[in-house]
Amino acid sequence: MKGQKEVVKKVIDYIEKNLEKKINLDNISKNIGYSKFYLNRIFTEHTGITIYKYLQNRRLTVAAEKLVKTDKPIMQITYEAGYDTQQSFSFAFKQIYLYPPKIYRDMGIFMPKQNRISLCCSYISSYRFYQHIKEIAA
Repeated sequence: MKGQKEVVKKVIDYIEKNLEKKINLDNISKNIGYSKFYLNRIFTEHTGITIYKYLQNRRLTVAAEKLVKTDKPIMQITYEAGYDTQQSFSFAFKQIYLYPPKIYRDMGIFMPKQNRISLCCSYISSYRFYQHIKEIAA
């Protein structure tokens, strides 16, 4: 259990250090030294979200902050968020923030959707407890 938590922390640290780089589950797996299937399973078990969703949500949260707090062109923010086209970035951004990037920028209010995950015992316990309750209810 403690070993898994440390591995999940390594995954989070790696993602946070490389948010603006081209990374995916294969890169993360090679860097951490575990299979992508194992990493994704324990990451989801400990955090309640897949590695891919966490990476995507973190990138979009950072992009939202840049939209509001900087004058960077949207296209530059698109590339920094790991998207190849503004269309794909706008689509993903709108799914999370409900507005296209330009309108979100014009609104001028930054609301983070995915902060960095910080693992603590009470969260893990409460998440597992919640999962256990869901299993009993089903």
